[in-house]
Amino acid sequence: MTQPPQSALPELAPDSARGNVPLRAWWPVVMMFACSLLSYMDRQILAVLSPMILTDLNLNAQRYSEILSAFSWAYTFGNPVWGVILDRIGLRRGMTFAVAIRTIACGAHAMLSGLFGFASARTVLGFGEGATFPGGLRTATDWLPAKQQSRGMAIAYSGGSLGAIVTPLIVTPIALAFGWRAAFIVTAIGSLAWVLLWRGTVDFSAAVASAQQTKRITLPNPFERRFWSLVAAYALGALPIGLILYLAPLYLAQVLHFTQAQLGRVLWIPPLGWEIGYFVWGWIVDRFVGANPRPSWLFAALAVMGLPLLGVPLSRNSALVLALMFWSMFVAAGFVVAALRTSALVYPREQTGLVAGIGAGSWSAVIGAVLPSLGHMFDVKHYANAFLFCAIAPIVGTFCWWALTLPERSLLEVDITK
Repeated sequence: MTQPPQSALPELAPDSARGNVPLRAWWPVVMMFACSLLSYMDRQILAVLSPMILTDLNLNAQRYSEILSAFSWAYTFGNPVWGVILDRIGLRRGMTFAVAIRTIACGAHAMLSGLFGFASARTVLGFGEGATFPGGLRTATDWLPAKQQSRGMAIAYSGGSLGAIVTPLIVTPIALAFGWRAAFIVTAIGSLAWVLLWRGTVDFSAAVASAQQTKRITLPNPFERRFWSLVAAYALGALPIGLILYLAPLYLAQVLHFTQAQLGRVLWIPPLGWEIGYFVWGWIVDRFVGANPRPSWLFAALAVMGLPLLGVPLSRNSALVLALMFWSMFVAAGFVVAALRTSALVYPREQTGLVAGIGAGSWSAVIGAVLPSLGHMFDVKHYANAFLFCAIAPIVGTFCWWALTLPERSLLEVDITK
């Protein structure tokens, strides 16, 4: 195994070893927090404003889900590709290219319409956003000591959940006042500002650039058990996030009869659970999992804790429905943090971008595969089936993860010498 780099900031190593990390070592993590925040604003505009946009463009839930699916498949491809690119050329150039691509794609939404136009823009956006989470994990592992990396990852990733929280609060008034197209322009400007701040404020010395590069490009190996254990835990465990992010606005509008203005006032509630979950589970993993690559108790607990999602279609009380969605996203955040942290322990450190790429890419692949079917269920009002599927998926994922992480010599083997 290649010897991991000592530190992205060598001069900080003595303090880091004692657990005293200078505040400036957290600044790159904060920037990746902002990156993931803007990333989720880019993708959540369409979901938050979906009742307005679908009415304006005369699209049904299945067509809308196909547009989202185009994003998901591009995001699936983009995550491992950008993970490899970031491991190879470093964060400074890699994140600049990726965010520039998504800035252009987001702005293009304001000038396009129809299934083909939106699907094309979402495809480019999905590819550009594929660098967000590989970059976040890479940043946390390069700048922070091992005992704080899960919390650093939680901060970098929590920008996504915060983006999902603030998007309805920001874009709904803009859309109601100036039209839904104006909302896409606002977030495109925000991403452009991020690129300028990233290039101007993060210290990428020669030592940092050298520490972040590997000697050769490493591609995902789908024939390894560690690959599929990460896919099972992340993609299936966090599946409820996709259901709630993309289809909750339609559910609340179709079943509970929320208006677009009312959606803008409540859609921040479910992803708040996601945001809180990153920090809570980040602390739990750092405190109780540590260097254990197989915390079966944690994954089993998460699987059981996600079952209340089944209650969403059984209630017509909007407060209870929002509370159940909040809880489901809180639990799903635990799958993300635990899956990435345990997988990072069994991959070389110089491949942490690849680990994040596999995780987020596999999640997006599952979302891309199931969204059209979920959208069809919404069109025919089979909401219970959609929520049942997404509540059971984490249990299946946990069992697959458990089986794939069994030691090579399983306890089921019989010693014939006894």
